[in-house]
Formats: sequence, structure tokens, C-alpha cells
Amino acid sequence: MDTTAVLDIGLQAVILAGKLAAPILITALVVGFSVSLLQSITQIQEVTLSFVPKAIAVAAALLIAGHWMISETVSFTTQLFERIPSLLGG
Repeated sequence: MDTTAVLDIGLQAVILAGKLAAPILITALVVGFSVSLLQSITQIQEVTLSFVPKAIAVAAALLIAGHWMISETVSFTTQLFERIPSLLGG
């Protein structure tokens, strides 16, 4: 196994991690910004007002994108297992 193969696998893993984290992070960012904007407009500074909607939205994002996230992970793992013979030089 040469260094280019290791770098290629590492790059694919980092890209996959970014793709898997994006729906959750973007949802939390949008909801957090919206609640923060609402808090600044109404001057309500309640901690649970910023946490509860964000937790509910992230849970909804996981329910919606969960199947896609699992299928992407399984696909990546399957590709890695298929590459084992070529990585070992066979």
C-alpha cells in the first residue's frame, strides 16, 4: 500500500464526514440564527428558548436525512472492502 492510496482513502473519509455532518450543522445553524434573531427583536433572553427548538430541528434533520447518511456510510465501507485486494498488492 503506497502513500497515494492512504491519502486518497483519507480524503474520501474527510469528504464523507463533511457530507454527513452538513445537514445537521446547517439545520442547527439556521434554527440557531432564527431563534437568536427572534430573541434580539423581542429582548427575551431565555436559555431554553434557544436550546429546545434547535434540539427538535436537529432530531427532525436526523429523521429526514438518516437513511441517506446510513446508505452513504455503507457505500463507502463497501468500497473500502472492495479495495482491500488492490491495496495489499494482489
